[in-house]
Amino acid sequence: MAERKPIESWLTDMDGVLIHEGVPIPGADAFIKKLRDSGRPFLVLTNNSIYTPRDLHARLSRMGLDVPVENIWTSALATAQFLDDQRPGGTAYVIGEAGLTTALHDIGYVLTDHEPDYVVLGETRTYSFEAMTKAVRLINDGARFIATNPDETGPSAEGALPATGAVAALITKATGKKPYFAGKPNPLMMRTGLNTIGAHSETSAMIGDRMDTDVLAGIEAGMETFLVLTGLTTPEQIEKFPYRPSTVVNSIADLVDRV
Repeated sequence: MAERKPIESWLTDMDGVLIHEGVPIPGADAFIKKLRDSGRPFLVLTNNSIYTPRDLHARLSRMGLDVPVENIWTSALATAQFLDDQRPGGTAYVIGEAGLTTALHDIGYVLTDHEPDYVVLGETRTYSFEAMTKAVRLINDGARFIATNPDETGPSAEGALPATGAVAALITKATGKKPYFAGKPNPLMMRTGLNTIGAHSETSAMIGDRMDTDVLAGIEAGMETFLVLTGLTTPEQIEKFPYRPSTVVNSIADLVDRV
């Protein structure tokens, strides 16, 4: 195998890599500072579509992590970019929060429940039966089904919450139509992110804590991959997958000197 080129750009997941339950993981601040000081292109990624980049910038700042708005890439932004490429100036019925609705407004989409081009499902803490029923009927009437990410559960202080993937499964069961997921592990999210910062997969790395989303998306996008053990994956679980990350490290602190 040919040796990989030196890493010039970095993509990193947020939850489980930089922060855990609202607290920075040791080394995260040093890693972000090193990236910013180096001038290398980088993005902090999240499959969560609830928040806008400005929201996330403010939340990270309160934790002591100074990540500029333009260095944050969400599944909502990836979804909006995909729809803008597919059908510019289209219409959508949206189930989601400000992160998703703002991203769609910013590309010029009209949000409507009258014969929309798409039904777009994202993350929300208030999934309503009425909204899901409307989505089912619109899809049955011909609207195309898009979802921001396939995550079936999300974390909370009280335990797991149903997330986009679980609600998408409900709508699929009712309509017979599967959605197109824009977020990880779809490499689309990585490639659109790389394009945003003018980076190339051959000289880029992806850092994540999940084999089934972060590492898989990085591999399929042609990137070098780093798995950290501060999130959802244990060393024993790595062997259960038919693919492997390029490198396994204990935490983001171990990658500061790689920048």
